[in-house]
Amino acid sequence: MAAWYPLILLLHLSCAIVFVGAVAFEVLVLESFHRHFDHATMERIEAAVMARVRRFMPFVVALLFLSGFALFDIRCNGLACIGSRFGWLLSIKVALAFAVLAVFVTAIRAGMRGTMDPCRFRHTHRIVLGLMVGIVVLAKLMFY
Repeated sequence: MAAWYPLILLLHLSCAIVFVGAVAFEVLVLESFHRHFDHATMERIEAAVMARVRRFMPFVVALLFLSGFALFDIRCNGLACIGSRFGWLLSIKVALAFAVLAVFVTAIRAGMRGTMDPCRFRHTHRIVLGLMVGIVVLAKLMFY
């Protein structure tokens, strides 16, 4: 499987860029629209954005996690690296990734049930963005 490492890494990084980029757009751009549009217009804009995101983001997140599992297995040879500095940083990164997954699944479920109000929408995306920034920082520290 190590021969596939570059392709798996490329897939993982591509999915991470799409996921983090979408969340960053929602937090940094979409939230600023509230000052410029009335409540009804913002609800329509957010509904349109979420409808589009719901079509592809579960696929992106699934590929992100599957490629992450493969990279973990290749780099860590099972659990052999856990005692090292690299292993500890990787373990924290994995814990943050599962926290993101929990928030993501909860948000998808709330959207499907119709309980995703604007306040929950904002806080969910802020939390995910913060967790993702932590994951990116850890990813860079792992190889420093």
